Amino acid sequence: MSPPVIVAALRTPIGTSGGSLAGVDAAGLAAPLLRRLADSFPRLSVSDVVLGNCMGPGGDVARYAALAAGLPPEVPGLTVDRQCGSGLAAIVTAVALVRDSPGLVLAGGTESVSTAPWRFWPPAGPDQEPVRYQRAPFAPPAVGDPDMGLAADLLAAEHGVTRERQDTYAARSHARAWAAQQAGGYGPEVVPVDGVDRDERPRPGLTVERLARLRPAFRPEGTVTAGNSCGVNDGAAAVAVVDAATHASLGVPGLQVLATATVGVDPNRPGIGAVPAIRAALDRAGVGLDQVDVVELNEAFAGQVLACCDDLGLDPSRVCPEGGALALGHPWGASGAVLVVRLFSRLVRAGRGSLGLAAIAAGGGQGVAMVVRRVP
Repeated sequence: MSPPVIVAALRTPIGTSGGSLAGVDAAGLAAPLLRRLADSFPRLSVSDVVLGNCMGPGGDVARYAALAAGLPPEVPGLTVDRQCGSGLAAIVTAVALVRDSPGLVLAGGTESVSTAPWRFWPPAGPDQEPVRYQRAPFAPPAVGDPDMGLAADLLAAEHGVTRERQDTYAARSHARAWAAQQAGGYGPEVVPVDGVDRDERPRPGLTVERLARLRPAFRPEGTVTAGNSCGVNDGAAAVAVVDAATHASLGVPGLQVLATATVGVDPNRPGIGAVPAIRAALDRAGVGLDQVDVVELNEAFAGQVLACCDDLGLDPSRVCPEGGALALGHPWGASGAVLVVRLFSRLVRAGRGSLGLAAIAAGGGQGVAMVVRRVP
């Protein structure tokens, strides 16, 4: 069977938590994307909607967003939670769905940290109060469940990634994103939401010297700071996935999904999860890393990305050529889908190469990767 094809890819602007998109919930972020994607292919009926989400209110955000988008009630919805990998996992799921049942599936991810409901553990006893938790547990305490920032700091230390390298990488991500934003490079992929049409986080003049002034965020002797870490963000991204025969009938360019991989790693070092996922996906695609034209890795922490690059023998300057999550932001459930939107813009809209790789690590020690090829 010929591989499924991604024929359209869009995202919202990415806002800082409590910032420009703070009044829009997770479904409200995703709905305009679903509507625009469905309208792009009026001859096709949407057969399913799959969205990743981590912090939403529950109740199947994908189904709610599909109905809010005005899709027919016959279109079902599935919400996926693979933590930071949720958006890419949703697209992987859509690829499997159209292989099994040809048609059009809309997939991606959405996250509104600004509107996420507060959650509480129930009281431990009759005279005790509920205890609010800031995040869900990723792994049992006996296995190890460090916060992502601390785990990234320890990963960077173990891989010998210096503070200077991390700050240099972060400054470059911001410089690239600012340049792309000023040149209108993000425009074709962004659907305005609630009057917002630009990413909020990229900033000019964020130099290595400025970043070097920041203190370690997670350990006194650490190297991970607020400046070389991603933000906490709101945003959504989605793609349209079809089977090969449907793609041929449409006559539009797209990204053929050559291979995907999902892996588990030690929960104590979740950031390294992208490495085995990338190796597995490349092996399944029969492609070498040196053959890939565009590499999009989720930039949760500069130290984490650099540790992955060192393990892979990948030149960090090849990663996120127009800036990544360090500059754009990391809307957790959407970030994996943002990577695919970026690949679509570089490979299809701009025609800059043929092969692309998207990969992301996730809380609990997981990694998701996808290899794509531009097709006419």
